This record gives sequence, structure tokens and C-alpha cells, in this order.
Amino acid sequence: MSTPLSSDDDLPAGNRHMGRKLVVVVVLMFGFGFALVPMYRAVCSVLGINVLSIAELEGAGISSDVPLNGQVDASRTITVEFDANARGPWDFKPALHVLSVHPGELATVMYEFRNRQDRTMTAQAIPSYAPAQAMSHFRKLECFCFSEHTLKPGESKQWPVVFVIDPKLPKDVKTITLSYTFFEVGGKVPAPPQATGAAAASAERGAS
Repeated sequence: MSTPLSSDDDLPAGNRHMGRKLVVVVVLMFGFGFALVPMYRAVCSVLGINVLSIAELEGAGISSDVPLNGQVDASRTITVEFDANARGPWDFKPALHVLSVHPGELATVMYEFRNRQDRTMTAQAIPSYAPAQAMSHFRKLECFCFSEHTLKPGESKQWPVVFVIDPKLPKDVKTITLSYTFFEVGGKVPAPPQATGAAAASAERGAS
């Protein structure tokens, strides 16, 4: 007559069963974590939310070490001049022409555009900087120059430029001119505009 197994004899089998369950739970949680990323992007797309991660900013050419109001150099003030060149039958201008900012301070300026033609047009803007050395320190987080824009006859638009000036900007640069040339896509791309005003004088001093 066989002796019935004790409860202690059932422990190894129970442990193996519980172990398999735990492995399945871990695999499911791991897979769910990966699934959250495309789900999050899909929800943002439906709701029209545009959130850039640090990796996406770097992919767009925006350094992740850009100080966003965290390392503001209040001891310096940079004068930023805004310029617009309309190479065609349209109106294009900044909402303001001069703005004083501290390095590391997040700033926004609006540009206004109106298509004065009786036809739909697609255009894009190209930026230029004076002095040229300021280009690598002028970080744009949002800019209408990143893409092309289509406007209907008589249509008006306003677009922001969100930027921050790197505190590593050379101390002798006190004025930066940001100039945009707006041209129709498919036409001849115009040459960047020449520097004018205080920025041109600063550029000449730097070259000498």
C-alpha cells in the first residue's frame, strides 16, 4: 500500500507553476511598456499635441543641452534684430523688429505673412545671421522656416520663432540680426541678405 504524498512533497511542483506564471507576467509587462510608445504617439496625433522628447530635439538638430530658462545669464543682454525680405508679391514682416534677451532665456517673436496674389502659392523661408559666428549659438526650438507653407489667395498667417541664445555666445557679440528671406518654392532661391546695422558693424570688427 503506497504512502500518500505530504504537502511538503507538493512544494516543488507548486513553485514551478508559480515561476511560470511570474515569467508570463514579466513578459506581458515588458511588451506593454513597448506598446505604450506607439499608443502615446497615436493619441498625441489625434489630439494635435506636438511634444518633442530630448531624442527628437537632437534628431532635429536641437541640442539637448540648450538651457530652457534654467541657466539664464542675467549679467548679459543681447539685442536681437529681426528682419524680413519679401522676394515676390506678398507681405512678410516681423511683429517686432528689436528684442532684448538674456542668454539662456526662452523668447518668442511672431512673423506675419500675407499672400497678395490671386493664386495659391507654396513658399519657404531661409534664415541668415549676422555676425556669422552667432549662428551656432542661436538655437531655434520652433520656426516656420523648418517647413514649406501653402497659402490661398489673400490668405494671411502668423508664425512664431521660439529661440534661446546659448550662454556660450562670445562675450564680444552684443547684437544679433536674424534675417529671413521668403521665396516661392519652385522658383530661384535668392541669395541671403546682406547684414545691416549694428550687426554688420560687429561682423566687420570680427573679421578685422
